[in-house]
Amino acid sequence: MTLCAVPAYAANDPQSYAQTDKVRIRALKLDLDVAFDKRQLSGTAELSLDWRDKKALELRLDTRDLTIAKVEALDASGKAIPATFTLAPRDALYGSALTIALKEQVPSVRITYATSPEASGLQWLTPEQTAGKKKPFLFSQSQAIHARSWVPLQDTPGVRFTYTADVKVPKALRAVMSADNDPAHALDGKFHFTMDKAIPSYLMALSVGDLAVKSTGPRTAVYAEPSMVEKAAKEFEDTEKMIVATEKLYGAYPWGRYDILVLPPSFPFGGMENPRMTFATPTVVVGDKSLVSLVAHELAHSWSGNLVTNSTWKDIWLNEGFTSYVESRIVESVYGRELADMEDVISQFGLRQELATLEPADQLLMLAPQDGRDPDAVLSDVPYIKGQWFLTFLEQRFGREHFDPFVRSYFEHFAFQSIDSEQFLAYLREKLVTKFPGKVTEAELDAWLKKPGIPDFATAATSKRFEAIDAARADWLAGKVAAKAIKSTGWSTQEWVRFVEALPEKLDTRQLTELDEAFHFTGTANGEIAQRWYPLTVRSGYVAARPAIEKFLIGIGRRKLILPTWEALAATPDGHAFATAVFAKAKPGYHPITTASVTTTLEKARKK
Repeated sequence: MTLCAVPAYAANDPQSYAQTDKVRIRALKLDLDVAFDKRQLSGTAELSLDWRDKKALELRLDTRDLTIAKVEALDASGKAIPATFTLAPRDALYGSALTIALKEQVPSVRITYATSPEASGLQWLTPEQTAGKKKPFLFSQSQAIHARSWVPLQDTPGVRFTYTADVKVPKALRAVMSADNDPAHALDGKFHFTMDKAIPSYLMALSVGDLAVKSTGPRTAVYAEPSMVEKAAKEFEDTEKMIVATEKLYGAYPWGRYDILVLPPSFPFGGMENPRMTFATPTVVVGDKSLVSLVAHELAHSWSGNLVTNSTWKDIWLNEGFTSYVESRIVESVYGRELADMEDVISQFGLRQELATLEPADQLLMLAPQDGRDPDAVLSDVPYIKGQWFLTFLEQRFGREHFDPFVRSYFEHFAFQSIDSEQFLAYLREKLVTKFPGKVTEAELDAWLKKPGIPDFATAATSKRFEAIDAARADWLAGKVAAKAIKSTGWSTQEWVRFVEALPEKLDTRQLTELDEAFHFTGTANGEIAQRWYPLTVRSGYVAARPAIEKFLIGIGRRKLILPTWEALAATPDGHAFATAVFAKAKPGYHPITTASVTTTLEKARKK
């Protein structure tokens, strides 16, 4: 991978132009019009400022493809004075620095601006691309550095701010944000939002569409298109149980409400932990609650990530490793240890597969500063699953009777702060390592945090139910039993995933046909199975699956589910040609983040 040059004026966070040692945003006031015909947000962003350097007279913000009409300095009385500004040339990764020159350290500035129709953090769907087919849909995805494509701000997780927003939308559509949402709000085209707790920019979120609401508990509800809302509410009916279970472990839920917005299938991620309004993929709504650990994961972010945040993306394991650990504890509490064990085995299996493809430097939890890198491009299972595995190791060494209070105190101590790995380590040493000498050594901490791979002393997750799955697969591969004779009735999604993902890299057409006739993998509506089955068919030359693969790749935009198949197709000339043709059909319905990922995959393969 060719790395771009570090922005010449990057200070503090190398993936942001903000000079946070000089001035920081304290609060944001948005006033926006949503124009579906133009695929554009337009209006003003008023930024309240906290000056850190008494001599500073310059405010530098992150933008990407924004049109800046004017900038005004607002004095203590609110009087607006035109301010001089410059917009730097566009960098492919980081966009353009907006530099505002001021005559004095004013308390706030107001920027009048408009977004680009191709804003990387927004997806505009036509009515035809929605379930209802009658009304358009908009949703944002700000993580990691896409907030700058729809709001001019300091787009770094190291800066936290409160916000209010007035949003005008076409009548009969509902707007929701990562803020207070009123399910009884009249659909009159005018919405006001308040987020009174300080959040980083990547947790800014907005969606507009034909949204119905279904309550699932005293502080939970599901928002979705009318045809999806009842089904999604049934799938997520245990959300309140999850909140209660997490509170028992780690303290009171700090955000008031926890609602879930189920988005159209083009959403590029499984979920996004926007506070008070998780954005979720419809691919987890399968009718049997087998994939609701995604809700556990996004809920866990309410403590790990949203409450205690990585200060830059090089320490993303602080967000995702802690969250994956808490997710597992929630699943265990609500659904039992057996399910948690199965999911941990699956996660660790996937991590080991991915580690074989990563450079050693990308296998570390404590990454080097990510100068010149796109945080979207370097995400892997390492911060999620290696991070979780490390925390499980600490739990095993210190015992839950000591580790659970430590995690709870960690969330309380660093609440509403952005921190780095060194701060975590210092707290760990103070609260656990020095209090219980001999439990964990510095060499072991280094092996987990600062060295590639998984330490030799790590204890892998195990599952008794998977032992039966592994035995059935082995007997079938050995010819001892036919696929139709395998006693698979009642297998969960996790058991099917285990069966498929541990098959050999390639099978012959006869074997794949036998499996398909027995289990109907081709055409499955379960994305977790599909993301493992389709790459196997591609590697094995099982062209009978191609029509279903095309439908799968066009119908879903969730990167985790579809990228393995795109990568498998891109590996051969014939597959690449097929993939290129399918991408031409899929691209109009993809989110910009997914489009970028697939484009990179196909171009990288073409150059080999």
